[in-house]
Amino acid sequence: MRDIAELAGVGPATVDRVLNRRAPVRQATAERVLAAAEELNYHAARLIKHRVRELAPVRKLGFILQKRQKWFYQSLATSIREAAAMCPEIRAEVDIRFVEVLSPDALASTLIELSVESDAVAMVSIDHPRITEAIARCADGSVPVFALLSQLSAPQISGYVGIDSRKAGRTAGWFMAHPAGDRHEVGLLVGSHRYLGHEAQELGFRGYMREYSPRTRLHDSLIFLDDGEIAYEATAEILSRNPRLSGLYHCGGGVSGATRALRESGRERDIFYICHGRSPCACQGLLDGIVDLIIASPVEVLARQVTQSMALCLTGRKQELSRVPLDFQLIISENL
Repeated sequence: MRDIAELAGVGPATVDRVLNRRAPVRQATAERVLAAAEELNYHAARLIKHRVRELAPVRKLGFILQKRQKWFYQSLATSIREAAAMCPEIRAEVDIRFVEVLSPDALASTLIELSVESDAVAMVSIDHPRITEAIARCADGSVPVFALLSQLSAPQISGYVGIDSRKAGRTAGWFMAHPAGDRHEVGLLVGSHRYLGHEAQELGFRGYMREYSPRTRLHDSLIFLDDGEIAYEATAEILSRNPRLSGLYHCGGGVSGATRALRESGRERDIFYICHGRSPCACQGLLDGIVDLIIASPVEVLARQVTQSMALCLTGRKQELSRVPLDFQLIISENL
């Protein structure tokens, strides 16, 4: 314990107070003691870690996700709860709300309602003036709001946690152009241009193809409102209208609908299909040869990073705008 005290820059009595809860200790001091104990492989380091956890303030974290029935958002919700339980800066109480429709009014009202009960909120949302107004109201009430998965243009946004969508779109363009440079026509599916992430993916893809595969004809994007049934109809329409189609880039959810349309067309082996988001359906599509590439957000990393960003903001350790671009995953059948 004397060694721990020396390394942490405190007295042995302080180490004893942390370990045995004999008297209150500032959390920052307790964290220094914990760091020293872990560095020295002290046998009671896990107990000290538990004591430090007890000193952390209780904070309520609110999360707004999309469509409850979607596998991706259920997986994200589970990862958020696990990450919050392990967050060292605070003792987090998590409230997760699901919004079933892409309605600015529904999203804005959910945000306002949740902000009354939360110390910070992270949301997956389309970009819209009503959302911007709601974020401003949260800022006026000292409730920071973080954009999750898709960026938001509100000046008062406290941070963004997600992949670099433009880079992801250009990466999709690289894969679309390189396996077969003689592609004649490529179709695009976009969930919603109100999702700035989807818009950036489309722009990045078109920018790359325009630069490196200028002879490829890119069709106008079809909007499917991030809905599987509409994605099915949009994919079936693209396939029926374009018999020379050889590529399809899919920004957003609804992969189950697109893969169903590709399977029913009998042309799934002729279409180089790139989608976003790892899910059981997308992975089965890889195994069946319908999906050629998945560009995925790392869900567990995403959950850990957003809870940590919120905690740092609430504990005053990070006041500047927090933008955390995460590395996306490239999944093919060979590394599934």
